[in-house]
Amino acid sequence: MNRKTLALPAVVGLLAPALVACGDSGGDASGGGTIVVGTTDQLTAGKGSPAPLDPAYAYDTGAWNVLRQTVQTLMHAPRGGGQPVPEAAQSCGFTDRSSESYRCKLRSGLAFADGTPITAEDVKYSLERVQNINADNGTATLLSTVDTIETKGDDEVVFHLASPDATFPYKLSTPAAGIVNKKQYDGKKLRAGFQVDGSGPYTMKPEVSGDEVTKVVFTRNESYTGDVKVRNKKVELRIFKDATAMGEALEKGDIDVMTREMSPSQIKELEEKPKKGIELIEMPGLSIRYLAFNTNHPSVKDKAVRQAMAAVVDRGQLAGKVYGTTAEPLYSLIPANIGAHKNSFYNQYGEPSVAKAANILKKANIKAPVELKLHYTTDRYGAGTAREFEALRDQLNASKLFSVTIEGAEWSSFRTAQKRGDYPVYGMGWFPDFPDPDNYIAPFLEKGNFLNSPYVSAEARALIPQSRRQADRGAASKEFTQMQDIVATDVPVLPLWQGKQHIAVRSGILGGDTLLNASSDLQLWVLRNS
Repeated sequence: MNRKTLALPAVVGLLAPALVACGDSGGDASGGGTIVVGTTDQLTAGKGSPAPLDPAYAYDTGAWNVLRQTVQTLMHAPRGGGQPVPEAAQSCGFTDRSSESYRCKLRSGLAFADGTPITAEDVKYSLERVQNINADNGTATLLSTVDTIETKGDDEVVFHLASPDATFPYKLSTPAAGIVNKKQYDGKKLRAGFQVDGSGPYTMKPEVSGDEVTKVVFTRNESYTGDVKVRNKKVELRIFKDATAMGEALEKGDIDVMTREMSPSQIKELEEKPKKGIELIEMPGLSIRYLAFNTNHPSVKDKAVRQAMAAVVDRGQLAGKVYGTTAEPLYSLIPANIGAHKNSFYNQYGEPSVAKAANILKKANIKAPVELKLHYTTDRYGAGTAREFEALRDQLNASKLFSVTIEGAEWSSFRTAQKRGDYPVYGMGWFPDFPDPDNYIAPFLEKGNFLNSPYVSAEARALIPQSRRQADRGAASKEFTQMQDIVATDVPVLPLWQGKQHIAVRSGILGGDTLLNASSDLQLWVLRNS
């Protein structure tokens, strides 16, 4: 079979160990022509997304995959996974045992692409800007533990945390902590439009049609000083409306690489009938899909309704019917390949059972069938989403306990309505900001969470800071076990499945096997012509 598969790294404690050193294995950019990469991640501006590529606002994989090429962070995730390593920083580390003071020393020679030198004040300005703007997209929650930022000369910055946070190095590796130039980014308002300026491996030029980006051209930033080796001179990221159009472009040779999201049918076809000159690559993935609830909405306010749904939904049938071998059933917010995972939903509800669900509703004096509308986005999570929600509808309706309809909407309007609280039940996906169990719990349960959920668990919110005290992340298992059980009992979200990652690469392009890390971060700098 014309296919290369990377085995999922073994998990020790809560995190996979680093298997590959940071940076590249050596060598300069190979030159050659422009490498063209396809994606279905849409970049759209509008009322519901005023500044899609501003680090103070952006909080989705598509936008972050542009920012990671162009904006530097103090730390970054190494190619093989594991603990973050210095990027714009020369060194970083906690200066106390309680994980409340974190100091970084900048690399010498750092400069924005326009030649402006970068100092510790720029780092301070950039992170305080995210906090001060506090956009409704939830980005600022990644910096919620930062109390004050102190600079020492031009090249040292110290973060004083309001509470211990052993995950802070991971947060400094996200685009929310991207370093920006105050000449181009106002400290009190978002930067509209699609231009991004920074000090990362590439400069960028977007091509825009109406309010949508159709293409981003990345050109190697010759002023870049950092940890990654850039193996090419220019990469073009071409945005497609759907996976079918992207696949046709790959077959015709219009693009060299097809990335997220390939459709399940495309993956199956390339697995079973490999095409000459095209290689399918499977990589570990940490993405999850779930249903979320507006727990203030009358139709799902009683948790018995949500619990009954948890008892009825057949994850195995859902994943197998729609996604085949590319998805696996999930019984917790934390995926199975993160060491803190516990099958809390399975432990509480067992195999799908109409009788159990009926008993839950009966005890709560809720009359069946319960009328519900499930909402999903038509252009965000791949071609299988509509079929997934049809299958969910059919499962719930077959129980006779629910009367379910479904409705799809484009992401630009879907996300706005979801944050506003218009939807009682809606489908979302999560691609982790960093591979720590905290990032599968806090973004959903913390105050100011990215879902803008009204659900509050005082117990969970007390456990989150407790878990962050543990520098040895394996020692935080107890808190994460408790929080997973809380979610299974209250069901503010209903985990459905976790997915694998696939890309397809034309012959003559090297580096595809490390193009995506486990968090679905594009690392365009690894690509090169053979």
